[in-house]
Amino acid sequence: MKANSTAVVALLAAGSAGLALLGSPVLRAAAAEGDLQSGVRSVTSALALIERNYAEPVSSEKLMYQGAIPGMLHTLDPHSSFLDPAEWREMQSRQSAQYFGVGMEINMDGAMVIVAQPMPGSPALAAGLRRGDVIVAIDGRDARSLDSAAVRDLLRGPRGTPVTITVRREGVSEPLVMTVVRAAIQTSFVDAFWLRRGIAYLGISTFEAQNVAADVEAALVKLGEPTITGLVLDLRSNPGGLVTEAVAVAGRYLRSGQTVVSDHGRAQAEQVFRAKAQPNGQKYPMVVLVDRHSASAAEIVAGALQDHDRAWLIGENTFGKGLVQGQYPLSEDAALLLTIAHYYTPSGRLIQRDYQHRSFFDYYYAGRNDTPDLSDVKETDSGRKVYGGGGITPDEKYSPPRATPLEHRLAVSGAFFHFGGQYFSGRTPELPEGWAPDDMVLGSFRGYLSGQQFPVTDSEFAADREWIGNQLRLELYSRAFGKQGANQAALQTDPEVIHAIDSLPKAQALFEQAQHVLVRRAQR
Repeated sequence: MKANSTAVVALLAAGSAGLALLGSPVLRAAAAEGDLQSGVRSVTSALALIERNYAEPVSSEKLMYQGAIPGMLHTLDPHSSFLDPAEWREMQSRQSAQYFGVGMEINMDGAMVIVAQPMPGSPALAAGLRRGDVIVAIDGRDARSLDSAAVRDLLRGPRGTPVTITVRREGVSEPLVMTVVRAAIQTSFVDAFWLRRGIAYLGISTFEAQNVAADVEAALVKLGEPTITGLVLDLRSNPGGLVTEAVAVAGRYLRSGQTVVSDHGRAQAEQVFRAKAQPNGQKYPMVVLVDRHSASAAEIVAGALQDHDRAWLIGENTFGKGLVQGQYPLSEDAALLLTIAHYYTPSGRLIQRDYQHRSFFDYYYAGRNDTPDLSDVKETDSGRKVYGGGGITPDEKYSPPRATPLEHRLAVSGAFFHFGGQYFSGRTPELPEGWAPDDMVLGSFRGYLSGQQFPVTDSEFAADREWIGNQLRLELYSRAFGKQGANQAALQTDPEVIHAIDSLPKAQALFEQAQHVLVRRAQR
């Protein structure tokens, strides 16, 4: 698809039409018709000038999709963005939580595309693909020069159609050729299991898919929610997603009609989203885990549960994204994600961090000031003070231990992943239940590092021995029991999860206090 000057005008006109759907007289007045047409003429004139006179041939599509449109949006805020057709299709696929393909996660390992993990019950798993397999060809096409996005597109296709995948595997001399029949792949971002008797773990990695709330319900039904006496809800590193999914998840733990979140925009009336309670969700205390990467919809859930004194929050200040993006399809199958409102927690907190007095790079990556904004102080249902303007501040701070220099070097090196391939070396990955690396396995890993000329001293290795053992266990579990089995094993020994279990009495006391407050209010 090549954009020309006519297509650019159509794209800009579609963009302005999308904005007009907001229906604001103020917005229409601010962008008067004459000014808009003048701006469009200036852009198309500049585009035509560049096309005629630039020293080398230039793509109009590149100028618009990577330059003009993103440039306009970047003058607004850090979260308004432009999606080209491929990005828009991928976003829609993620939100639907379903696609047609072979069902495996893939990653880049240097210049190679590798199988990160076949999904449970997928055609890829049934065909025998494994973590660590290097994809060298797809339907006879050399895949070694392709990136993961290109390989992903080749693996997807109509349901019921075959695709031939050629891989190289550690310990196997010849390439393996497997024919896999594509199927409907349903993805889930929810994990639930028992931590201890009566104490359940519920992890939600993102809210970007339309099935998150339904998967939460299904997972808790399978677990047996009436037998839960305490819940750890893990929202760490959850980047957010769909407000509707966040409202449904938070709302099940609140009383029907309680506010979950509200949004205020310039071009639309205030919206208030209210809880639809789930009776089983009203009966047990909760601890919620958050960190600096918990954002957007994850902050909606955390903020609602905190404001209503429904959960005890542990971790770091959350990211602080309180901007609502509307999705506006454009011509040429592209789309705008445009900030149209700010959202507020039930107590009235705006949790958006300041972005107007710093660069967007600093906003995302620089050090943060977690000092509460004393000008935006609110109260929870029971009268506890909470603050806005800097994300959600947990009730109890918990910072993960900082990585040692060796831990950092190992984490970015891929050493555990490559050792895992050598450890099983073509054998079917099998481990006994409860397996943990012993001195022999740790010694083998130490020898592997030496063979790779990885810089590590004996004292460094000894000091980080426990951490190294845990990482080896996680990697080898990933191969023997799959991603879910490995994650569950890791979370059972996660210090923050253990601390959350120990903090359930605090959550219980808060839960009881909130119930008393609600009873007193009902009696007035």
